[in-house]
Amino acid sequence: MANVEEWVQDEFMERSSHALVTDGGTWLVDPVDDRRIADLRDVKGVIQLLDRHNRDCAAIAGRLGVPHHVVPHERLGPFEFLPIRNQRRWREVALWWEDDRVLVCADALGTAAYFRAGEERLAVHPLLRLRPPRLDVQPEVILCGHGPGIFDNADAALREALRTSRRRIARQAVSAVRAWRSRPGTR
Repeated sequence: MANVEEWVQDEFMERSSHALVTDGGTWLVDPVDDRRIADLRDVKGVIQLLDRHNRDCAAIAGRLGVPHHVVPHERLGPFEFLPIRNQRRWREVALWWEDDRVLVCADALGTAAYFRAGEERLAVHPLLRLRPPRLDVQPEVILCGHGPGIFDNADAALREALRTSRRRIARQAVSAVRAWRSRPGTR
């Protein structure tokens, strides 16, 4: 299994950050600043998969003295990047770590409650459900920018999310409202 560290913020958005530990060093993906970053060794760079997913990427890269890669298209270390959207208001790539069969998505896929329709394990972003991305990979692990990762039967979860995204649009909208209403501080 891939050497992955994941931390999920305890908040409605469930922002997730990841450290991918490779033979050549550690790479941070879409990180939110956290005390755990100080414990990481041999950080090679910070990867930002979505143009507007700034989070704390630039600040962390600057503090660690490593490159900040924003929506990369060229290979970095063992990672290749798969196109999700390349439009003026939405530029996103997914990270594919073929050797360890790890897929990392910023917003295209998520497990946060407001992403999912009912009991879905993995869901396509609400604004991408009508035209889901094409992801021709077979992951063993899927890491998302929102919600905890999928560490078992990831390929089956991916296939189902892509195959059912359109027909579950209305159900996802209802689930999102329920998730919003159930968060602390709402009526």
